[in-house]
Amino acid sequence: MVDSEDAVATVGTQQSADVVNDKKGHTMANVAPGQEFDVLIVGAGFAGLYQLDKLRKRGHQVHVFEAGSGLGGVWYWNCYPGARVDSWASMYQFSDPELWRDWNFSELYPDWSEVRDYFHYADAKLDFSKDISYSTHVESARFDEERKRWNVEAKNLQTGEKFSVTANYLVVCTGFGSAPYTPAFPGLETYAGEVHHTARWPQSGTPLEGRRVAVIGTGASGIQVSQEAAKVAEHLTIFQRTPMLALPMRQRRFTDADSAEQKEHYEEWMAKRNTTFAGFDFDFLDHGTFDVSDEERQTTYERLWTIGGFVPWLGNFNDFFFDEKANRQFYDFWRDKTRQRIKNKDLWEDLAPTEPPHPFGVKRPSLEQWYYDIFDQDNVTLVNLKKNDIVRVTPKGVLTADGVEHEVDLLVLATGFDSVTGGITRIDIRNAAGESFKDSLQGGAHTALGAATAGFPNMFFVYGPQSPSAFCNGPTCAEAQGEWVVDLLDHLKANGSPRIEARPEAEQKWQEMIDEVMAVALFDRAKSWYMGANIPGKKVEMLMWPGGLPAYLGHVNASRDAGYPEFAIV
Repeated sequence: MVDSEDAVATVGTQQSADVVNDKKGHTMANVAPGQEFDVLIVGAGFAGLYQLDKLRKRGHQVHVFEAGSGLGGVWYWNCYPGARVDSWASMYQFSDPELWRDWNFSELYPDWSEVRDYFHYADAKLDFSKDISYSTHVESARFDEERKRWNVEAKNLQTGEKFSVTANYLVVCTGFGSAPYTPAFPGLETYAGEVHHTARWPQSGTPLEGRRVAVIGTGASGIQVSQEAAKVAEHLTIFQRTPMLALPMRQRRFTDADSAEQKEHYEEWMAKRNTTFAGFDFDFLDHGTFDVSDEERQTTYERLWTIGGFVPWLGNFNDFFFDEKANRQFYDFWRDKTRQRIKNKDLWEDLAPTEPPHPFGVKRPSLEQWYYDIFDQDNVTLVNLKKNDIVRVTPKGVLTADGVEHEVDLLVLATGFDSVTGGITRIDIRNAAGESFKDSLQGGAHTALGAATAGFPNMFFVYGPQSPSAFCNGPTCAEAQGEWVVDLLDHLKANGSPRIEARPEAEQKWQEMIDEVMAVALFDRAKSWYMGANIPGKKVEMLMWPGGLPAYLGHVNASRDAGYPEFAIV
Protein backbone atom coordinates (compact mmCIF):
# COMPACT_ATOMS: atom_id res chain seq x y z
CA MET A 1 0.00 0.00 0.00
CA VAL A 2 1.05 3.62 -0.49
CA ASP A 3 2.84 5.23 2.40
CA SER A 4 1.02 8.00 4.18
CA GLU A 5 1.22 11.55 2.77
CA ASP A 6 2.96 12.68 5.94
CA ALA A 7 5.70 10.09 5.44
CA VAL A 8 6.32 11.38 1.94
CA ALA A 9 5.97 15.07 2.61
CA THR A 10 7.35 15.77 6.05
CA VAL A 11 10.93 16.94 6.20
CA GLY A 12 13.12 14.41 7.94
CA THR A 13 10.70 11.49 8.10
CA GLN A 14 11.26 8.19 6.34
CA GLN A 15 8.72 5.88 4.81
CA SER A 16 7.03 3.18 6.88
CA ALA A 17 9.51 1.39 9.18
CA ASP A 18 12.59 2.45 7.25
CA VAL A 19 14.11 4.51 10.09
CA VAL A 20 17.47 2.74 10.14
CA ASN A 21 21.09 3.73 10.07
CA ASP A 22 22.93 3.49 6.78
CA LYS A 23 25.84 1.06 6.52
CA LYS A 24 28.11 3.59 8.24
CA GLY A 25 25.37 5.19 10.35
CA HIS A 26 25.74 6.98 13.62
CA THR A 27 23.86 7.20 16.85
CA MET A 28 22.61 10.44 18.34
CA ALA A 29 25.21 12.62 20.05
CA ASN A 30 24.54 13.19 23.72
CA VAL A 31 22.22 16.18 24.18
CA ALA A 32 20.60 16.89 27.51
CA PRO A 33 17.03 18.22 27.51
CA GLY A 34 17.19 21.96 27.94
CA GLN A 35 20.84 22.15 26.90
CA GLU A 36 21.95 25.58 25.73
CA PHE A 37 24.04 26.30 22.63
CA ASP A 38 25.41 29.39 21.01
CA VAL A 39 24.31 28.12 17.60
CA LEU A 40 21.96 25.31 16.61
CA ILE A 41 22.21 24.16 12.98
CA VAL A 42 19.45 22.26 11.20
CA GLY A 43 20.81 19.91 8.53
CA ALA A 44 24.07 18.00 8.02
CA GLY A 45 24.66 18.51 4.31
CA PHE A 46 27.45 20.61 2.87
CA ALA A 47 26.08 23.87 4.29
CA GLY A 48 25.43 22.58 7.80
CA LEU A 49 28.79 20.83 8.05
CA TYR A 50 30.67 23.91 6.88
CA GLN A 51 28.92 25.98 9.55
CA LEU A 52 29.69 23.37 12.19
CA ASP A 53 33.37 23.11 11.33
CA LYS A 54 34.06 26.84 11.08
CA LEU A 55 31.98 27.96 14.07
CA ARG A 56 33.42 25.23 16.25
CA LYS A 57 36.95 26.30 15.32
CA ARG A 58 36.10 29.88 16.27
CA GLY A 59 35.00 28.92 19.74
CA HIS A 60 31.23 28.80 19.41
CA GLN A 61 29.20 26.16 21.25
CA VAL A 62 27.49 24.66 18.23
CA HIS A 63 25.41 21.58 17.54
CA VAL A 64 23.62 20.05 14.52
CA PHE A 65 20.26 18.30 14.36
CA GLU A 66 19.96 16.00 11.33
CA ALA A 67 16.82 14.05 10.46
CA GLY A 68 18.70 11.37 8.54
CA SER A 69 20.60 8.65 10.33
CA GLY A 70 23.78 9.58 8.48
CA LEU A 71 25.67 12.50 6.97
CA GLY A 72 25.12 14.13 3.62
CA GLY A 73 21.79 15.95 3.66
CA VAL A 74 20.23 15.30 0.26
CA TRP A 75 22.80 12.55 -0.30
CA TYR A 76 21.49 10.64 2.68
CA TRP A 77 17.95 10.69 1.27
CA ASN A 78 18.77 10.33 -2.44
CA CYS A 79 19.65 6.67 -2.76
CA TYR A 80 17.35 5.67 -5.62
CA PRO A 81 18.81 3.66 -8.53
CA GLY A 82 20.96 5.88 -10.73
CA ALA A 83 21.17 8.80 -8.30
CA ARG A 84 24.36 10.77 -8.91
CA VAL A 85 25.62 14.34 -8.86
CA ASP A 86 25.41 16.65 -11.87
CA SER A 87 28.66 18.49 -11.08
CA TRP A 88 32.17 17.37 -11.92
CA ALA A 89 33.65 15.46 -9.01
CA SER A 90 36.51 17.94 -8.63
CA MET A 91 33.96 20.68 -7.92
CA TYR A 92 31.62 18.62 -5.76
CA GLN A 93 33.57 18.65 -2.52
CA PHE A 94 34.90 20.99 0.14
CA SER A 95 37.81 23.22 -0.88
CA ASP A 96 39.87 22.41 2.23
CA PRO A 97 43.14 20.78 1.03
CA GLU A 98 43.11 18.66 4.18
CA LEU A 99 40.10 16.91 2.66
CA TRP A 100 40.76 16.81 -1.08
CA ARG A 101 44.46 15.97 -0.91
CA ASP A 102 43.87 12.31 0.05
CA TRP A 103 40.44 11.76 -1.48
CA ASN A 104 39.75 10.49 -5.01
CA PHE A 105 36.35 10.02 -6.60
CA SER A 106 36.24 7.15 -9.06
CA GLU A 107 34.00 8.83 -11.66
CA LEU A 108 33.52 12.23 -13.23
CA TYR A 109 29.97 12.26 -11.82
CA PRO A 110 29.96 10.20 -8.58
CA ASP A 111 26.90 8.23 -7.57
CA TRP A 112 25.08 8.62 -4.27
CA SER A 113 26.99 5.85 -2.49
CA GLU A 114 30.36 7.37 -3.32
CA VAL A 115 29.21 10.82 -2.22
CA ARG A 116 28.17 9.23 1.08
CA ASP A 117 31.61 7.66 1.34
CA TYR A 118 33.10 11.11 0.86
CA PHE A 119 31.05 12.49 3.75
CA HIS A 120 32.18 9.63 5.98
CA TYR A 121 35.77 10.28 4.95
CA ALA A 122 35.35 13.98 5.82
CA ASP A 123 33.79 12.97 9.13
CA ALA A 124 36.79 10.80 9.97
CA LYS A 125 39.07 13.76 9.20
CA LEU A 126 37.13 16.52 10.98
CA ASP A 127 35.01 14.58 13.49
CA PHE A 128 31.71 16.21 12.60
CA SER A 129 29.65 13.51 14.31
CA LYS A 130 30.69 14.36 17.85
CA ASP A 131 28.45 17.43 17.54
CA ILE A 132 25.60 15.99 15.47
CA SER A 133 22.38 14.41 16.66
CA TYR A 134 21.25 12.06 13.91
CA SER A 135 17.69 10.81 13.39
CA THR A 136 16.55 14.05 15.01
CA HIS A 137 13.68 15.91 13.41
CA VAL A 138 13.21 19.57 14.33
CA GLU A 139 9.49 20.02 14.83
CA SER A 140 9.26 23.62 16.03
CA ALA A 141 11.19 26.66 17.19
CA ARG A 142 9.99 29.63 19.26
CA PHE A 143 11.91 32.82 19.86
CA ASP A 144 12.09 33.99 23.49
CA GLU A 145 12.39 37.77 23.32
CA GLU A 146 13.28 38.15 26.98
CA ARG A 147 16.22 35.73 26.79
CA LYS A 148 17.04 36.47 23.14
CA ARG A 149 17.14 32.73 22.46
CA TRP A 150 15.38 30.13 20.36
CA ASN A 151 13.54 27.29 22.10
CA VAL A 152 13.74 24.32 19.74
CA GLU A 153 11.54 21.23 20.01
CA ALA A 154 12.90 18.06 18.39
CA LYS A 155 12.02 14.39 18.11
CA ASN A 156 14.35 11.40 18.07
CA LEU A 157 13.00 9.40 15.14
CA GLN A 158 14.45 6.14 16.42
CA THR A 159 13.00 6.28 19.94
CA GLY A 160 10.05 8.64 19.44
CA GLU A 161 11.24 10.77 22.35
CA LYS A 162 10.68 14.51 22.19
CA PHE A 163 12.96 17.02 23.85
CA SER A 164 13.89 20.69 23.69
CA VAL A 165 17.09 22.73 23.65
CA THR A 166 17.82 26.43 23.37
CA ALA A 167 20.22 28.40 21.20
CA ASN A 168 21.09 32.04 20.79
CA TYR A 169 21.16 31.62 17.02
CA LEU A 170 19.28 29.26 14.72
CA VAL A 171 20.95 28.49 11.38
CA VAL A 172 18.71 26.52 9.01
CA CYS A 173 20.60 24.53 6.37
CA THR A 174 17.81 22.47 4.84
CA GLY A 175 18.82 23.25 1.26
CA PHE A 176 16.53 23.63 -1.75
CA GLY A 177 15.48 19.97 -2.05
CA SER A 178 14.56 18.61 1.37
CA ALA A 179 10.76 18.79 1.21
CA PRO A 180 9.46 16.13 -1.21
CA TYR A 181 6.25 16.99 -3.04
CA THR A 182 3.62 14.50 -4.13
CA PRO A 183 0.73 15.84 -6.24
CA ALA A 184 -2.75 14.96 -5.05
CA PHE A 185 -3.30 12.09 -7.47
CA PRO A 186 -6.87 10.80 -7.02
CA GLY A 187 -6.85 7.24 -5.72
CA LEU A 188 -3.19 7.16 -4.72
CA GLU A 189 -4.12 5.75 -1.33
CA THR A 190 -5.84 2.79 -3.02
CA TYR A 191 -2.78 1.57 -4.90
CA ALA A 192 -1.92 -1.95 -3.77
CA GLY A 193 1.62 -2.15 -5.10
CA GLU A 194 4.86 -0.62 -3.90
CA VAL A 195 5.29 3.16 -4.16
CA HIS A 196 8.19 5.45 -3.31
CA HIS A 197 9.06 9.07 -3.83
CA THR A 198 12.61 9.23 -5.18
CA ALA A 199 13.59 11.51 -2.30
CA ARG A 200 12.44 8.94 0.27
CA TRP A 201 13.72 5.77 -1.36
CA PRO A 202 14.15 2.85 1.07
CA GLN A 203 17.66 2.88 2.50
CA SER A 204 17.79 -0.88 1.99
CA GLY A 205 16.77 -0.46 -1.66
CA THR A 206 14.05 -2.13 -3.67
CA PRO A 207 14.45 -4.23 -6.85
CA LEU A 208 13.63 -3.08 -10.38
CA GLU A 209 14.48 -6.36 -12.08
CA GLY A 210 11.62 -8.18 -13.78
CA ARG A 211 8.99 -5.75 -12.52
CA ARG A 212 6.49 -3.47 -14.20
CA VAL A 213 7.71 -0.02 -13.21
CA ALA A 214 6.02 3.35 -13.66
CA VAL A 215 7.92 6.61 -13.26
CA ILE A 216 5.87 9.79 -12.88
CA GLY A 217 8.02 12.81 -13.64
CA THR A 218 10.96 13.52 -15.94
CA GLY A 219 13.21 15.73 -13.87
CA ALA A 220 16.68 14.62 -12.80
CA SER A 221 15.52 11.76 -10.56
CA GLY A 222 12.93 10.56 -13.07
CA ILE A 223 15.52 10.38 -15.84
CA GLN A 224 18.07 8.63 -13.64
CA VAL A 225 15.63 6.00 -12.38
CA SER A 226 14.25 5.46 -15.88
CA GLN A 227 17.72 4.82 -17.31
CA GLU A 228 18.31 2.09 -14.74
CA ALA A 229 14.83 0.59 -14.90
CA ALA A 230 14.91 0.35 -18.70
CA LYS A 231 17.83 -2.08 -18.45
CA VAL A 232 16.15 -4.62 -16.19
CA ALA A 233 12.41 -4.01 -15.84
CA GLU A 234 9.84 -6.22 -17.51
CA HIS A 235 8.22 -2.98 -18.62
CA LEU A 236 8.81 0.70 -17.90
CA THR A 237 6.12 3.34 -18.34
CA ILE A 238 7.28 6.96 -18.15
CA PHE A 239 4.68 9.65 -17.50
CA GLN A 240 5.92 12.97 -18.87
CA ARG A 241 4.20 16.35 -18.61
CA THR A 242 6.95 18.61 -19.96
CA PRO A 243 9.87 17.23 -21.96
CA MET A 244 13.19 17.46 -20.17
CA LEU A 245 15.77 19.29 -22.24
CA ALA A 246 18.56 17.06 -21.00
CA LEU A 247 22.25 17.38 -21.79
CA PRO A 248 24.77 14.58 -22.34
CA MET A 249 26.60 13.69 -19.14
CA ARG A 250 29.79 12.32 -20.73
CA GLN A 251 30.40 10.09 -17.74
CA ARG A 252 33.77 8.42 -17.41
CA ARG A 253 35.81 6.58 -14.82
CA PHE A 254 39.09 7.93 -13.47
CA THR A 255 42.39 6.11 -13.42
CA ASP A 256 44.95 6.78 -10.71
CA ALA A 257 46.86 8.86 -13.25
CA ASP A 258 43.74 10.93 -13.96
CA SER A 259 43.29 11.67 -10.27
CA ALA A 260 46.94 12.58 -9.76
CA GLU A 261 46.89 14.93 -12.76
CA GLN A 262 43.73 16.64 -11.53
CA LYS A 263 45.18 17.26 -8.09
CA GLU A 264 47.82 19.47 -9.69
CA HIS A 265 45.02 21.89 -10.64
CA TYR A 266 42.75 21.69 -7.58
CA GLU A 267 43.97 24.88 -5.91
CA GLU A 268 43.51 26.82 -9.15
CA TRP A 269 40.06 25.32 -9.78
CA MET A 270 38.88 25.86 -6.21
CA ALA A 271 40.04 29.48 -6.26
CA LYS A 272 38.08 30.10 -9.44
CA ARG A 273 34.74 28.94 -8.03
CA ASN A 274 33.82 32.25 -6.37
CA THR A 275 34.50 34.16 -9.59
CA THR A 276 32.02 32.35 -11.87
CA PHE A 277 28.26 32.72 -12.22
CA ALA A 278 27.39 29.26 -10.90
CA GLY A 279 30.38 28.46 -8.69
CA PHE A 280 32.12 26.11 -11.13
CA ASP A 281 35.58 26.35 -12.63
CA PHE A 282 34.12 27.48 -15.96
CA ASP A 283 31.86 30.37 -16.91
CA PHE A 284 29.89 31.94 -19.73
CA LEU A 285 31.77 33.09 -22.79
CA ASP A 286 32.74 36.77 -22.85
CA HIS A 287 30.68 37.55 -25.96
CA GLY A 288 27.16 37.13 -27.30
CA THR A 289 25.54 34.66 -29.67
CA PHE A 290 25.36 37.06 -32.62
CA ASP A 291 28.81 38.53 -32.10
CA VAL A 292 30.20 35.65 -34.15
CA SER A 293 29.45 34.17 -37.56
CA ASP A 294 26.96 31.36 -38.06
CA GLU A 295 29.85 29.00 -38.70
CA GLU A 296 31.70 29.99 -35.52
CA ARG A 297 28.50 29.73 -33.50
CA GLN A 298 27.93 26.16 -34.66
CA THR A 299 31.57 25.30 -34.01
CA THR A 300 31.20 26.67 -30.48
CA TYR A 301 28.03 24.68 -29.87
CA GLU A 302 29.75 21.52 -31.07
CA ARG A 303 32.70 22.13 -28.77
CA LEU A 304 30.44 22.68 -25.74
CA TRP A 305 28.36 19.63 -26.67
CA THR A 306 31.45 17.45 -26.83
CA ILE A 307 32.47 18.52 -23.32
CA GLY A 308 28.94 17.89 -22.10
CA GLY A 309 27.61 18.20 -18.59
CA PHE A 310 26.54 21.72 -17.67
CA VAL A 311 29.10 23.35 -19.97
CA PRO A 312 26.60 23.80 -22.86
CA TRP A 313 24.29 25.48 -20.31
CA LEU A 314 26.53 27.58 -18.08
CA GLY A 315 29.51 27.90 -20.41
CA ASN A 316 27.47 29.16 -23.36
CA PHE A 317 27.31 32.64 -24.92
CA ASN A 318 26.79 35.39 -22.35
CA ASP A 319 23.34 36.41 -23.64
CA PHE A 320 21.98 32.87 -23.20
CA PHE A 321 19.56 33.78 -20.37
CA PHE A 322 18.62 37.22 -21.68
CA ASP A 323 18.05 37.10 -25.45
CA GLU A 324 15.22 34.85 -26.60
CA LYS A 325 16.52 34.70 -30.17
CA ALA A 326 19.97 33.74 -28.91
CA ASN A 327 18.48 31.11 -26.64
CA ARG A 328 16.46 29.70 -29.54
CA GLN A 329 19.64 29.25 -31.55
CA PHE A 330 20.93 26.79 -29.00
CA TYR A 331 17.54 25.11 -28.52
CA ASP A 332 17.43 24.29 -32.23
CA PHE A 333 20.94 22.87 -31.99
CA TRP A 334 19.93 20.78 -28.94
CA ARG A 335 16.73 19.56 -30.64
CA ASP A 336 18.51 18.38 -33.77
CA LYS A 337 21.28 16.67 -31.78
CA THR A 338 18.75 14.93 -29.55
CA ARG A 339 16.54 13.73 -32.39
CA GLN A 340 19.55 11.90 -33.81
CA ARG A 341 19.33 9.67 -30.73
CA ILE A 342 15.63 8.83 -31.17
CA LYS A 343 14.96 6.35 -33.99
CA ASN A 344 11.18 6.45 -33.57
CA LYS A 345 10.29 9.73 -35.28
CA ASP A 346 6.77 9.55 -33.84
CA LEU A 347 8.34 10.49 -30.49
CA TRP A 348 10.26 13.51 -31.75
CA GLU A 349 7.54 16.01 -30.90
CA ASP A 350 7.09 14.46 -27.45
CA LEU A 351 10.76 14.34 -26.47
CA ALA A 352 12.42 17.06 -28.58
CA PRO A 353 9.63 19.19 -30.03
CA THR A 354 10.04 21.51 -32.97
CA GLU A 355 8.98 24.49 -30.85
CA PRO A 356 10.64 24.76 -27.43
CA PRO A 357 8.36 24.17 -24.42
CA HIS A 358 10.27 27.02 -22.77
CA PRO A 359 13.60 28.78 -23.32
CA PHE A 360 16.50 26.41 -22.85
CA GLY A 361 17.98 26.36 -19.35
CA VAL A 362 15.34 28.40 -17.54
CA LYS A 363 14.40 25.06 -16.05
CA ARG A 364 17.41 23.23 -14.64
CA PRO A 365 18.54 20.74 -17.31
CA SER A 366 19.20 17.17 -16.27
CA LEU A 367 22.22 15.21 -17.39
CA GLU A 368 21.54 11.93 -19.18
CA GLN A 369 23.65 8.99 -20.25
CA TRP A 370 21.37 6.79 -22.34
CA TYR A 371 17.93 8.28 -21.61
CA TYR A 372 16.93 9.08 -25.18
CA ASP A 373 18.05 5.66 -26.37
CA ILE A 374 15.65 3.75 -24.11
CA PHE A 375 12.61 4.83 -26.09
CA ASP A 376 13.67 2.53 -28.91
CA GLN A 377 13.29 -0.46 -26.56
CA ASP A 378 10.18 -2.64 -26.69
CA ASN A 379 9.88 -2.59 -22.89
CA VAL A 380 9.58 1.22 -22.62
CA THR A 381 6.42 3.29 -23.10
CA LEU A 382 6.14 7.07 -22.96
CA VAL A 383 2.86 8.65 -21.88
CA ASN A 384 2.62 12.35 -22.75
CA LEU A 385 0.41 13.81 -20.05
CA LYS A 386 -0.21 16.96 -22.08
CA LYS A 387 -2.16 14.74 -24.51
CA ASN A 388 -3.28 11.95 -22.20
CA ASP A 389 -3.44 12.95 -18.55
CA ILE A 390 -3.66 10.79 -15.44
CA VAL A 391 -7.29 10.33 -14.39
CA ARG A 392 -6.54 8.47 -11.17
CA VAL A 393 -4.36 5.89 -9.53
CA THR A 394 -6.08 2.52 -9.19
CA PRO A 395 -5.29 -0.48 -6.99
CA LYS A 396 -3.45 -1.97 -9.98
CA GLY A 397 -1.72 1.07 -11.44
CA VAL A 398 -2.45 4.30 -13.31
CA LEU A 399 -5.56 5.07 -15.37
CA THR A 400 -5.10 7.64 -18.14
CA ALA A 401 -7.64 9.71 -20.08
CA ASP A 402 -7.60 7.32 -23.05
CA GLY A 403 -9.12 4.64 -20.80
CA VAL A 404 -5.96 2.56 -20.52
CA GLU A 405 -5.08 1.21 -17.08
CA HIS A 406 -1.30 0.88 -16.88
CA GLU A 407 -0.78 -1.99 -14.45
CA VAL A 408 2.47 -1.71 -12.51
CA ASP A 409 4.22 -3.37 -9.59
CA LEU A 410 6.31 -0.36 -8.55
CA LEU A 411 5.16 3.25 -8.74
CA VAL A 412 8.03 5.77 -8.63
CA LEU A 413 7.06 9.34 -7.77
CA ALA A 414 9.75 11.54 -9.31
CA THR A 415 7.56 14.55 -8.61
CA GLY A 416 10.06 16.96 -7.13
CA PHE A 417 10.06 19.21 -4.11
CA ASP A 418 8.49 22.18 -2.46
CA SER A 419 11.80 23.74 -3.32
CA VAL A 420 13.95 26.34 -1.58
CA THR A 421 11.41 27.50 1.03
CA GLY A 422 9.69 24.18 1.74
CA GLY A 423 12.43 22.74 3.92
CA ILE A 424 12.20 25.74 6.25
CA THR A 425 8.45 26.32 6.26
CA ARG A 426 7.69 22.71 7.19
CA ILE A 427 9.29 23.44 10.54
CA ASP A 428 6.86 25.35 12.76
CA ILE A 429 8.99 28.44 13.36
CA ARG A 430 7.42 31.33 15.29
CA ASN A 431 8.71 34.60 16.62
CA ALA A 432 8.03 35.98 20.10
CA ALA A 433 4.65 37.35 18.98
CA GLY A 434 3.62 33.88 17.79
CA GLU A 435 3.81 34.84 14.14
CA SER A 436 4.63 31.95 11.82
CA PHE A 437 7.58 32.02 9.44
CA LYS A 438 5.51 30.00 6.98
CA ASP A 439 2.68 32.52 7.12
CA SER A 440 5.11 35.38 6.63
CA LEU A 441 6.09 33.87 3.26
CA GLN A 442 2.52 33.49 1.97
CA GLY A 443 2.92 36.69 -0.01
CA GLY A 444 6.32 35.63 -1.22
CA ALA A 445 9.85 35.18 0.07
CA HIS A 446 11.40 38.26 1.66
CA THR A 447 14.97 38.32 2.88
CA ALA A 448 17.90 40.56 3.53
CA LEU A 449 20.79 39.37 1.36
CA GLY A 450 19.22 35.92 0.99
CA ALA A 451 20.19 35.08 4.57
CA ALA A 452 17.55 36.30 7.06
CA THR A 453 13.95 37.49 7.25
CA ALA A 454 12.56 40.53 9.10
CA GLY A 455 10.45 39.61 12.11
CA PHE A 456 12.53 36.54 12.90
CA PRO A 457 15.57 37.62 14.90
CA ASN A 458 18.71 35.54 15.42
CA MET A 459 17.78 33.22 12.58
CA PHE A 460 19.76 32.68 9.38
CA PHE A 461 19.55 30.29 6.47
CA VAL A 462 22.32 29.12 4.17
CA TYR A 463 21.58 27.93 0.63
CA GLY A 464 17.98 29.02 1.13
CA PRO A 465 15.50 31.55 -0.33
CA GLN A 466 16.87 34.47 -2.36
CA SER A 467 20.45 33.19 -2.03
CA PRO A 468 22.29 31.80 -5.09
CA SER A 469 21.21 28.28 -3.95
CA ALA A 470 20.03 26.30 -6.99
CA PHE A 471 21.91 28.59 -9.39
CA CYS A 472 25.17 27.76 -7.65
CA ASN A 473 27.20 24.59 -7.16
CA GLY A 474 26.19 23.24 -3.73
CA PRO A 475 29.58 22.95 -1.98
CA THR A 476 30.68 26.29 -3.43
CA CYS A 477 27.62 28.14 -2.17
CA ALA A 478 27.80 26.37 1.19
CA GLU A 479 31.28 27.81 1.63
CA ALA A 480 30.86 31.18 -0.10
CA GLN A 481 27.63 32.25 1.58
CA GLY A 482 28.49 30.17 4.63
CA GLU A 483 31.72 32.05 5.28
CA TRP A 484 29.78 35.32 5.39
CA VAL A 485 27.31 33.88 7.92
CA VAL A 486 30.16 32.56 10.07
CA ASP A 487 31.85 35.98 9.98
CA LEU A 488 28.61 37.66 11.01
CA LEU A 489 28.05 35.29 13.93
CA ASP A 490 31.64 35.83 14.97
CA HIS A 491 31.11 39.59 14.81
CA LEU A 492 28.08 39.31 17.07
CA LYS A 493 29.97 37.17 19.57
CA ALA A 494 32.98 39.48 19.62
CA ASN A 495 30.80 42.52 20.24
CA GLY A 496 28.54 40.86 22.80
CA SER A 497 25.46 41.49 20.64
CA PRO A 498 22.61 39.21 21.78
CA ARG A 499 20.09 40.13 19.06
CA ILE A 500 20.09 40.75 15.30
CA GLU A 501 17.19 41.16 12.91
CA ALA A 502 16.90 41.90 9.20
CA ARG A 503 15.54 45.35 8.37
CA PRO A 504 12.40 45.47 6.16
CA GLU A 505 13.95 48.18 3.99
CA ALA A 506 16.91 45.87 3.31
CA GLU A 507 14.48 43.16 2.20
CA GLN A 508 12.78 45.60 -0.15
CA LYS A 509 16.12 46.64 -1.67
CA TRP A 510 17.13 42.99 -2.13
CA GLN A 511 13.82 42.21 -3.83
CA GLU A 512 14.26 45.18 -6.15
CA MET A 513 17.66 43.90 -7.23
CA ILE A 514 16.21 40.45 -7.94
CA ASP A 515 13.38 42.06 -9.90
CA GLU A 516 15.87 44.05 -11.97
CA VAL A 517 17.54 40.84 -13.15
CA MET A 518 14.22 39.12 -13.74
CA ALA A 519 12.98 42.02 -15.87
CA VAL A 520 15.58 41.22 -18.51
CA ALA A 521 16.06 37.46 -17.99
CA LEU A 522 14.00 34.59 -19.40
CA PHE A 523 13.41 32.59 -16.23
CA ASP A 524 9.75 33.50 -15.88
CA ARG A 525 8.99 31.96 -19.29
CA ALA A 526 8.70 28.51 -17.70
CA LYS A 527 6.57 27.01 -14.97
CA SER A 528 9.49 25.71 -12.98
CA TRP A 529 10.43 24.97 -9.39
CA TYR A 530 12.87 27.86 -9.71
CA MET A 531 9.69 29.99 -9.66
CA GLY A 532 7.73 27.84 -7.19
CA ALA A 533 5.25 27.10 -9.98
CA ASN A 534 5.15 23.35 -9.27
CA ILE A 535 3.38 23.80 -5.92
CA PRO A 536 -0.35 24.63 -5.98
CA GLY A 537 -1.09 27.86 -4.10
CA LYS A 538 2.55 28.91 -3.83
CA LYS A 539 3.36 32.39 -5.10
CA VAL A 540 5.02 32.23 -8.49
CA GLU A 541 8.25 34.19 -8.08
CA MET A 542 11.98 33.76 -8.49
CA LEU A 543 13.03 31.94 -5.34
CA MET A 544 16.78 32.42 -5.76
CA TRP A 545 19.22 35.24 -6.36
CA PRO A 546 19.55 35.13 -10.18
CA GLY A 547 22.47 37.53 -10.58
CA GLY A 548 25.29 35.01 -10.18
CA LEU A 549 27.69 34.21 -7.37
CA PRO A 550 30.26 37.03 -7.90
CA ALA A 551 27.55 39.70 -7.72
CA TYR A 552 26.07 38.04 -4.64
CA LEU A 553 29.41 37.95 -2.88
CA GLY A 554 29.98 41.57 -3.81
CA HIS A 555 26.80 42.58 -2.00
CA VAL A 556 27.29 40.50 1.15
CA ASN A 557 30.96 41.37 1.51
CA ALA A 558 30.14 45.06 1.11
CA SER A 559 27.61 44.59 3.92
CA ARG A 560 30.28 43.03 6.13
CA ASP A 561 32.74 45.84 5.42
CA ALA A 562 30.11 48.45 6.24
CA GLY A 563 29.16 46.86 9.57
CA TYR A 564 26.03 44.98 8.37
CA PRO A 565 23.68 47.96 7.84
CA GLU A 566 20.93 45.63 6.55
CA PHE A 567 20.42 44.42 10.11
CA ALA A 568 19.34 45.94 13.41
CA ILE A 569 21.94 44.76 15.92
CA VAL A 570 21.70 45.34 19.66
